[in-house]
Amino acid sequence: MPPVVIENPILNSPFAEPTRHYRFDDNDQITDVIEPGRRVSSYFLPIAAPKKKTRQLTIDSLIPEEQRLESDHVNRIRASVARWRNVGWPDTTPVTKALLDHWTAEDRYRRLFFCQIEALETLIFVAEVAKQTKYGEDWIETYLAEKAAEAGTDLFRVACKMATGSGKTVVMSMLVAWQVLNKRRYPNDNRFTDAFLVVAPGITIRDRLRVLLPSDPNNYYRELDIVPLEYRADLGSAKIVVTNFHAFKTREKGEAGGLTKRVLTVNNPGAFTESPDEMVNRVCRELGTHREILVINDEAHHCYRGKPAAQKEKMTAEEAKEARARDEEARLWITGLEAVHRKVGVKAVYDLSATPFYLKGSGYPEGTLFPWVVSDFSLMDAIESGIVKIPRVPVEDNAMTGEYPKYRNLWVHIREGLKDVRRGDDDAHTPPLLPATLEGALKSLYDHYARTFTGWEADEEGRANGSTPPVFIVVCNNTSVSKAVFDYVAGHETGHEHPDEAPVVAPGRFELFSNVRDKRWLDRANTILVDSRQLESGDGMTADFKKLAAHQIEDFKAEYRRRFPGRDADALTDEDLMREVLNTVGKKASSGRTSAAWCPCRCSPRGGTRTPSPTSSACGRSAPGCCASR
Repeated sequence: MPPVVIENPILNSPFAEPTRHYRFDDNDQITDVIEPGRRVSSYFLPIAAPKKKTRQLTIDSLIPEEQRLESDHVNRIRASVARWRNVGWPDTTPVTKALLDHWTAEDRYRRLFFCQIEALETLIFVAEVAKQTKYGEDWIETYLAEKAAEAGTDLFRVACKMATGSGKTVVMSMLVAWQVLNKRRYPNDNRFTDAFLVVAPGITIRDRLRVLLPSDPNNYYRELDIVPLEYRADLGSAKIVVTNFHAFKTREKGEAGGLTKRVLTVNNPGAFTESPDEMVNRVCRELGTHREILVINDEAHHCYRGKPAAQKEKMTAEEAKEARARDEEARLWITGLEAVHRKVGVKAVYDLSATPFYLKGSGYPEGTLFPWVVSDFSLMDAIESGIVKIPRVPVEDNAMTGEYPKYRNLWVHIREGLKDVRRGDDDAHTPPLLPATLEGALKSLYDHYARTFTGWEADEEGRANGSTPPVFIVVCNNTSVSKAVFDYVAGHETGHEHPDEAPVVAPGRFELFSNVRDKRWLDRANTILVDSRQLESGDGMTADFKKLAAHQIEDFKAEYRRRFPGRDADALTDEDLMREVLNTVGKKASSGRTSAAWCPCRCSPRGGTRTPSPTSSACGRSAPGCCASR
């Protein structure tokens, strides 16, 4: 049977514990049957397909089967936290109790979501309450330590699973406030610290986390009233470093010519490379002499140590390449934190992620929940509470295979065809060729977008109050494919010239997204091309990608000069400009404000989840949390 479509799935208040949920059927498919009570914490684990198939391949066999597993320890902790909450959070410090009262006050100007408060309640319960004899919950700390050891690390890790869009950064600010204010009032209590290392998966997210710095003019402690007025001065003692995990990569040091380095490193290969301790000194310099710091991992599903797989996973060459890259990044992140622990001391690592699961190629079954998760507010919980935007499928998906619309699982229908999609110097001036199914999906989604955009344009009052246009995002599996999709949508140069030597440009297929008018590039682009993996690493864009994006980089510089007369746009790096545009897509009075916007990119940030427009994935990344997943 095809999946059920629920037009209005909101059942609960975002400010209270869920009291109803939609039931899963015996095949673990969502139904429109409403059950009383809160949904138990569970996750989906793919079931390995049989090695031999004796029946004809159908669409059902192309979609991985899954089994739903309950998270017993999470449900047990959740029940204990609920009992403790219901009697008024006893046996905490006075500061902690004051914060909990402040966060849950019903007369707050900006009320916090239940899921945000529950995440902190759980962390507080584990740190302050569970070990007290009368609660009998000391098993939690033992369990977490054992699971960390089994995962091959001596870091004490505690994770909160929170749906994308449910406010993880707010939770981080609450966590910092809880720790700092307690440390300020009880300096000898080793449960607390005022020194933090916040680690993000990339530069874009790192920059957005500046709101955790008390010195930032837009800090959440004041903007969202996280800290009561009488306590705010205490935040001044906090030492917070916000970085991206790429900073853990040891760098070259010293200045010497290539020949000199080769000679001097014959017997000492690391002579011109930082030691782990030197790397830690660089990353944690702003923490001064603080010891026993607290680490906060954002998007923590990128941080783990893989292990040899019990049996070899079946992967395509491209999947294997991506798995190796993910494993290297995860290993860099976890070993970097372990180096910090050895040098400085790490009291605990608090992980925040919508998808704290082991990824494909990690050596663990793909989709296995990190065992140190203690709190879970899933995407379904967030949808039923009206916290996040409701996922939409194409409203005119007439491309059918059996009972299932193709566009709901687009990747399995186009992945083979995309292997032949190339966009290089030889075919840069010819019309891009895409698989017919992908063209149809883009057209269907564009038609939906156009109607949404028309509605936004007609809402004069909303636009006058700062309403921004919907954002449209497409994720591609590599830069060759993303360039082909970009040219298809935005337009491409033909190889000919106008009398004034400007290039003759063929328009894009979709009017709202085309960057072309009268066979010339527009001054302001409606569509942008981004390789976010290069931007997020901080290593800079490759020469090949700069060549592909040369026109839009010049456009961004022109826009920068218009916005900031007198400033030198050439003093900015191309990477800074691209990050500025990506960070401000859809924002008023910014470089990204003029975009419709569309970002074909290698692994797109989740900006589109904040918009009413549909999104599509052509990347086939079925790892939990990817836009291609359920």
